[in-house]
Amino acid sequence: MKNTLLITCSLMLLFSCGNQKDSADKVFINGIIYTVEDDQPTAEAVAIKDGIILAVGSQAEIEAYIGKDTETIDLQGKTMTPGLIESHAHLMGIGYNKLDIDLMYVKSYDELVEKVAEAVAKAEPGEWITGRGWHQDKWIEMPDKTVSGFQTHDQLSAITPDNPVYLAHASGHASFVNQKAMELAGITTLGSEKPIREVEGGEVILDEVGNPTGVLVETASGLVSKLIPKDTPERAEKALELALEELAAKGITSFHDAGGNQDLIDLLEKFQKEGRLTARMYVMLSSRIPELLEAWYVKGPKIDPDHMVTVRSIKLNMDGALGPWGAWLLEDYSDKPGSRGHETMPIDRVRTVAEKGLQLGFQVNSHAIGDRTNREVLDRYEAAFAKYPEVTDHRFRVEHAQHLHPDDISRFGELGVIAAIQAIHLSSDRPWAIGRLGAKRIKDGAYVWQKLLGSGAVISNGTDAPVEPVDALPSFYASVSRKTLKMTPEGGYEPDQKLTRDQALKSYTLAGAYAEFEEDFKGSIKVGKAADFTVFDQNIMEIPENEILNTKVMMTVVGGKIVFRAE
Repeated sequence: MKNTLLITCSLMLLFSCGNQKDSADKVFINGIIYTVEDDQPTAEAVAIKDGIILAVGSQAEIEAYIGKDTETIDLQGKTMTPGLIESHAHLMGIGYNKLDIDLMYVKSYDELVEKVAEAVAKAEPGEWITGRGWHQDKWIEMPDKTVSGFQTHDQLSAITPDNPVYLAHASGHASFVNQKAMELAGITTLGSEKPIREVEGGEVILDEVGNPTGVLVETASGLVSKLIPKDTPERAEKALELALEELAAKGITSFHDAGGNQDLIDLLEKFQKEGRLTARMYVMLSSRIPELLEAWYVKGPKIDPDHMVTVRSIKLNMDGALGPWGAWLLEDYSDKPGSRGHETMPIDRVRTVAEKGLQLGFQVNSHAIGDRTNREVLDRYEAAFAKYPEVTDHRFRVEHAQHLHPDDISRFGELGVIAAIQAIHLSSDRPWAIGRLGAKRIKDGAYVWQKLLGSGAVISNGTDAPVEPVDALPSFYASVSRKTLKMTPEGGYEPDQKLTRDQALKSYTLAGAYAEFEEDFKGSIKVGKAADFTVFDQNIMEIPENEILNTKVMMTVVGGKIVFRAE
């Protein structure tokens, strides 16, 4: 009898323990949840504890994790995905865009001048006027006078006699400055003593008689930008605060900064210590600062055990953008005979940095838009891989991979090189890009996403903000529709290259995590991974294509903490 009672009690205890569920900190119930996991692609609810996913399943299964202290969040049928990962953008640029003049939406030169005039009215004489976002190919009306496809400074200079002006192109690969700024930089008119005309890796655009027009391409912009007073620490903090607010509002839980400096890294670590960092950061070291690379070569990569600020990659800027005719091509521009763009750094820099990266554990990410740049970068990656064959998980990237020669597409998959695309560039650029490249080059090798996937390459997605708004939904729409944001043309440009919605979601989640060596920690909704989520008011995986642009982010969750909730 005694033994029977003991056995019975033991069985009761075992049964009780076997069915005991850990109480969750939070549960999200009543949702349409896309996990980006093949073995469980959808779910209704998720339980989390200590910032990590505890369980994924049906509502009934997850309710078993509700304890007396569990916070229950009813998604009310809304759609949840893994937290969105922006895999190529410029964090401080997003913040400063909110502090400076935002020219992203101006429709003409006249409107640009009006915005500058408003800023001048509030400025002191001698104070710098700065802004970013203009793009001449997106204007509905061009000024009467143009040189090499750009406006001239006369109208701008007329309203700014006492203030130097520096306005960065939307691409970040050109700038527009006034007479005052050019005088300070030594970019003077004919007859002046020692006028600056030529710059290695860049161009001072001149008019028909040889006077500067105010447009500076690539490294020539540095002649003026280096004169702009350095920001105060207070202004930098404000810019970062504004950038983080924007990321949270757009559902971005992780962010790849495409070319940071030590000041950025220090500021991010400061925010992390103070509990103010609301998105995970993956910083690429800017190769434009040689002393920065040398310092990091000595200390090696920083892989944050808390997964908040990691520094383990290097950004190389190897050519310009298509808009200012700066992308480096194998053949002439269709609309600028005799010009093929140019490299913006000595191309062999790719080899030396790639070899250093393989030796020291740094990923190398090369900006390459033109087909020649892509080929030259891949050639040097391939040579470095052959020299250090023992490094098999390098995950080197090509940032943009925008215009490829057909012979080079398969090399991405063969070499294991990630294509870090920005699908939104197709929506913005494709209508005028055909003028730059011609129909054949566009069809054979521009924005060829399915061809890249077919090669076995991984594609991560992003916006290149502040070149474009840091909003994943327009980029997701562009990925699956290949249309402009005005929803044209019918059927999309080169529709055979559209991503499926599953592919597009993966490019913004699990592929983005893979592109920073974090796929085991985040990028999908799976037990044991980070509780990083984005919640939308509509089901982006099923609604009609053109309704995607009307979708709104309702909630952003990073490590189990709600960092944004729509009113």
